[in-house]
Amino acid sequence: MINGTKYKVGMYGGAFNPLHLGHVDCIMKAAAQCEELYIVISYRDNDTDIDVRIKYRAIYTLTKHIGNVKIILLPDTLNTKEEYTKEYWEEDCSKVREQIGKKIDVVFCGSDYDETSFWNICYPESEFVVFPRDRYNSTAIREDIYGHWDWLSNAIKPYYVKKVLLIGTESCGKSTLTVNLANHYNTNYLEEVGRELSELSGTDTMMLSEDFTRILLEHKAKEMRVIQNSNKVLFEDTDCLVTRFFMEFLEDDNIKKNEKLAEAIAALNNYDLVLYLEPDVTWVQDGDRSEIIAADRYAYGNKIKKLYEKYGFKPVTISGDYLARYNKAIEYVDKMLNIKITE
Repeated sequence: MINGTKYKVGMYGGAFNPLHLGHVDCIMKAAAQCEELYIVISYRDNDTDIDVRIKYRAIYTLTKHIGNVKIILLPDTLNTKEEYTKEYWEEDCSKVREQIGKKIDVVFCGSDYDETSFWNICYPESEFVVFPRDRYNSTAIREDIYGHWDWLSNAIKPYYVKKVLLIGTESCGKSTLTVNLANHYNTNYLEEVGRELSELSGTDTMMLSEDFTRILLEHKAKEMRVIQNSNKVLFEDTDCLVTRFFMEFLEDDNIKKNEKLAEAIAALNNYDLVLYLEPDVTWVQDGDRSEIIAADRYAYGNKIKKLYEKYGFKPVTISGDYLARYNKAIEYVDKMLNIKITE
């Protein structure tokens, strides 16, 4: 053995659905005892499981610094417990042995398995080591992901982050509510990327076509970065379709080119909740807001709402004063996260 390791080749396998801190602890302990540790990811190609590419990346991210961990994949094609026969398990073992290509000295498991498990019975030539893992339960996590958020590995959390989009016309309180909600849920928010870029010429009426291109691309790129460190939910102040609305309103000369880009990004976007804010609060002239929009706020607001509906989104309308909007938004988000209010 080298570096004081106890085993030459070890194996630790599971469905990792989802990857939680119990798995993380087992992986680290197993890797510390082996010259080579093979992690076997069992996966299904259906909606009962996380995409195997997501699992793979999460475990790779978790282990890439160690240096002695390799990942192999094991498809699971069965649907019921009755189908898992001894013959099926032995066939799976043959696949694992073939991929590893070496004698497996030890098989590691969490304490949710025992000596009667597949991992022990099908590898009689290997030592069987069980790590205690009583606190973390995969079934409980799957039944209430957000109630067990702290049990999840940070490597898998971005997969579960919900996205909430706030839309509406100018001066309807989107920006303030976005920040307030992010603070309430102790998470990140994505500000309106176009606000700063629209002022490169001092006024949005003199924007270049390239400005819209940049707004569309930068918003999507920033969303992909920010979501990596969000806590259960990410709040976004407008997106590509609001930008598309303003391209038409400002009569951008190259709207067709940017319109195609906006539509392409809209096709990529998905939101768990879209909040449309009615323009029924006091208009505030903040910088370069349009007086034309101010004169007919409901009409322009409805255009934005219908634009989202056209692209398959289903906005939920919020109205009333600022307190009413704040409380109603929290009600919708709590319901989305399945947060139960206790007195």
